[in-house]
Amino acid sequence: MRIALVGHVEHITLGRVPAVPRAGDIAHLQGPRSFPGGGGGIAFFQLTRSNAEILLYTALGNDEAAAQVRDRVARTAARVFAAQREQPHTRDLVMITPDGERTIVVVGEPLHPVRADPLPWEALASCDAAYFTAEDPAAIAAARAARVLVITARRRPALLRSGVRADVLVGSAVDPREACTLADFPAEQRPSAIVLTEGAAGGAVHTDAGIRRFPAPARRPEGGGAYGAGDSFAGALTYFLAAGVPALEACTRAGPYGAAVLGALEPLEAQLRLDV
Repeated sequence: MRIALVGHVEHITLGRVPAVPRAGDIAHLQGPRSFPGGGGGIAFFQLTRSNAEILLYTALGNDEAAAQVRDRVARTAARVFAAQREQPHTRDLVMITPDGERTIVVVGEPLHPVRADPLPWEALASCDAAYFTAEDPAAIAAARAARVLVITARRRPALLRSGVRADVLVGSAVDPREACTLADFPAEQRPSAIVLTEGAAGGAVHTDAGIRRFPAPARRPEGGGAYGAGDSFAGALTYFLAAGVPALEACTRAGPYGAAVLGALEPLEAQLRLDV
């Protein structure tokens, strides 16, 4: 299989805090570690844990953070196509509280590839699936050349502007930026399925035929953090859809991949190997 990821890969600094700081507080980040992440980055690394050929379309800044991200993604077997931006790379500060929840501070705007970048967009037509987390409507149109187009629900405004119809929209039912219904789309752009996760309650697949639920994994790992769970799920979901697995079954099979990262502080250490 060949699968593309089109979107942002950010420089993450993550660690534990006793509590999210209030106004005027000082928080000390315990056990900090740095790695590439963000909505596109975590899904990308999940996809690289498979036997599929992975294509990454992204953008990188011009500083040390960008160099660290470039070095890490280059050590995968993926084909990396990165547009250069003459600005600092986006950094995220992720604070994990004792209950495992994450709070994220994004420093700068995420850097996304756009269709005007001189990248090999024509290669998307040879992909079994593309997962899109970028923002350029024209880039969405390019990604539509893949057999299956999966888009994060957070990019719904860009999707509507593109005029493109996605196959699957994936997001969280508890995030107001991502929660949506089929009625939120004009008929010609209505996705074949909207997948909305609900954490420990599992999730649901919304189609014209109705709503069907999928379960959460039986046991939630303890001792880690929630950062990267949803994006690991989305990467795994894209993989199974590329393999031809029906949407509901693909969600059920992707669930353990999202849950796996809950058992570790750094998601890249805990992601499972993908296999059909």
